[in-house]
Order: sequence, then structure tokens, then C-alpha cells
Amino acid sequence: MPNTKSAIRRVRRVKKQTQTNRIRKSKYKNAIKQMEMLIKSKDNAKIKNYFPKFQSILMQVAKSGVVNKKTASRKISRISKKI
Repeated sequence: MPNTKSAIRRVRRVKKQTQTNRIRKSKYKNAIKQMEMLIKSKDNAKIKNYFPKFQSILMQVAKSGVVNKKTASRKISRISKKI
């Protein structure tokens, strides 16, 4: 249990941050799964439309610090090779 006022506030803040980070991480994972599914379906039109959005999502998550920037770049690079 937190004893000081600042520690109590910190606990509240960390709860909110954890929730936000979980949302971002699931957004990241869903984007990767969606892209993998599109690649398996070999629907080039949908892949071309989704790829910029996919890059955007990954870089937003990396920018917020949930995932390392280099990890996001690596994922983008590997998926673009598959296309």
C-alpha cells in the first residue's frame, strides 16, 4: 500500500498508463495479424490499401514507447519484403 500522497497519485497514474499501453499493444498485434491474413489471401488490392495504415499504426505505437522503434521498423521491413 502506498503511504504518501504522491505515491497514491502515482498508483492511479500507473493504472491509467497500463490500460492505455494495453490498448496500444493490442492495436499493434491486430495490425500485424490483419496484414498477415491479407498476405495469405493474396489480395493485392487490399494489401496496397492497408499497408500505409499498417505502417502508421506500428510507428504510432513505437513513438509512444510501447514497442521499440527498431522492432516496429523491422516488422514493417519484413512485411514489405513479403508483398
